[in-house]
Amino acid sequence: MLCELVPGGVPKKIIADRVTRLFGSITPPDAVAGARWELAAALLEDLRRIDGQLRETRKQLESAVRASGTSLTGLFGVGPVLAATVIGEVSDVSRFKNRDRFAAYNGTAPIEVSSGQRKVNRLSRRGNRRLNQAIHTAAVTQVRQPHSEGRAYYDKKLAEGKTHREALRALKRQVSDAVFTQLRADARRALAQHQSGHTD
Repeated sequence: MLCELVPGGVPKKIIADRVTRLFGSITPPDAVAGARWELAAALLEDLRRIDGQLRETRKQLESAVRASGTSLTGLFGVGPVLAATVIGEVSDVSRFKNRDRFAAYNGTAPIEVSSGQRKVNRLSRRGNRRLNQAIHTAAVTQVRQPHSEGRAYYDKKLAEGKTHREALRALKRQVSDAVFTQLRADARRALAQHQSGHTD
């Protein structure tokens, strides 16, 4: 809508406050442009409302993650939203015997595909897709940060001759293992606190 109202268009990335100022500088030349202006103004109000809802939801998630006592947000690339997703999808980490079972559950354990003498690992399409997506997001975040340990691991895999997908897949497994280790540590700490409370 703005592109049709503003000669030369608008920047790709704009925020609501900037749009509000931009609206003040627009004088619709005719009835059609006036109708577009009104529709764009209504859409702007919708976006403001949605932005407010997103901020409130994020606050609630941050509060819930803090209340859970987890330290998942200490892992690089894992913020409150991803931590909440992991906690919600995993529920009780004790149901996984080890990190391999956890990786199989979240789809980061590769599947071996053999063809004669050739053995290839491919991405598993099984497992919990929401949990897999959370791990994928954390891995991609690490790759985008040049000084992160995840990026160093990814670069190491590339240097070994792995493709981008293979290197990212390997990093996702590393993230899965780190998440599992942290969830186990959180569970042990919660149990110790619970037992301590009963002892007191």
